[in-house]
Order: sequence, then C-alpha cells, then structure tokens
Amino acid sequence: MLSLSSRLVEKAVEQFATLPGIGRKTALRFTLHLLRQDKTAVDAFIDAFRQLKESIRECKYCHNIADGEACEICLDARRDATIICVVENIQDVISIESTGQFRGVYHVLGGIISPVDGIGPGDLHVDTLLKRVEAIPAREVIFALGTTIEGETTAYYIFKKLPRKEELVVTTLARGIAVGNELEYIDELTLGRSITHRIRFEP
Repeated sequence: MLSLSSRLVEKAVEQFATLPGIGRKTALRFTLHLLRQDKTAVDAFIDAFRQLKESIRECKYCHNIADGEACEICLDARRDATIICVVENIQDVISIESTGQFRGVYHVLGGIISPVDGIGPGDLHVDTLLKRVEAIPAREVIFALGTTIEGETTAYYIFKKLPRKEELVVTTLARGIAVGNELEYIDELTLGRSITHRIRFEP
C-alpha cells in the first residue's frame, strides 16, 4: 500500500487507479508526471478529456464514436458501404482498422447476447443493422464477433433475421482465431488475415 504525504496527490492517484489495468504504482507515476508539467500542459490535458466527455457522439449510422452526427468511416466516400462488418464494440472497430485490410463499413452492436448478464437482442443495435442492410442495400454482412458461445449465439440470431436474398452474402472471420478469443486481444497479422480470407457463415 502506497503511503503518500499529500492528500491531493492521493486523490489524483485514486482517480488514475480507477482506469482499467492501472495499478496504484502506475497511477502514482502518472500523477507525478503531471505534477512536473507546467499549468498550460496540465490544462490542455484536462481540457481534452472534458471536451471528449461533453462533445463525443454516437454515429447515427453505425453507432461508432463520432465528433458529429456521423463517424469518419461512414463519411469516407472511399469505403464500400455495401459491405457491413458487424462487431461487438468500438474496440473491435479499432482492432480491425489497425490491420489496414478492410475497406467496408462497420456496425457496432453495443454488446452481445448474454442471458447470464441480462443482455438480450433488444439491448443491442440489431434493428438499425437490419434497416441498413435493406436501405443500402448491402452486398455482404460480415460477422466479426468473438468466437465465444455468446458471440456465436449473437451471430446466429442476426443471421436468422437477415433478409434472404441471393445478392446478400453472409460471412464470418476465417478460423485462424482460436475458439473463445475476443478480437481486441488478437494480434494484427492474424486478425488481418482472418478478415481478408473470411468464409461464408454456416449456422
């Protein structure tokens, strides 16, 4: 247990330690680093997060994070809007984007079906996905969900809801990914190959 001589430093350490994966020693390093900066630098640091909290929005199309009504990916005319990659969360978008292998668009569900956690289809952005598929219309829907039971259940549920059209192909990531893995923990090379060599979804 760290013993600090300043209650103000202690409070700052406690706040940093609330972040995922940040222990008290790391939190103390962050605090002392900021303490060594001049006021302008600290104000800029604080202001960046204040603006983030006050101004960040959800893309009206894909539910990704956005500065305005739509995210930069959905606004990019170079992307193929007829290919929709369905992911669980924003971290998964970031993971796939880091591979540089995908030029379609995304749809963030905001979770996966998990009865144990009280999460059902109605808690996810499934209805807006179905509307997008019809409105565009989509040529391909890619399930880029984790290979857990919950991920597979979610993919199967959405698959049954998708319109049955010859021109609509439903695929999933190639199985270079071990069963039980979540996308954000998979290395970029494996994930990139998996989305490039995706296969037809077989429920």
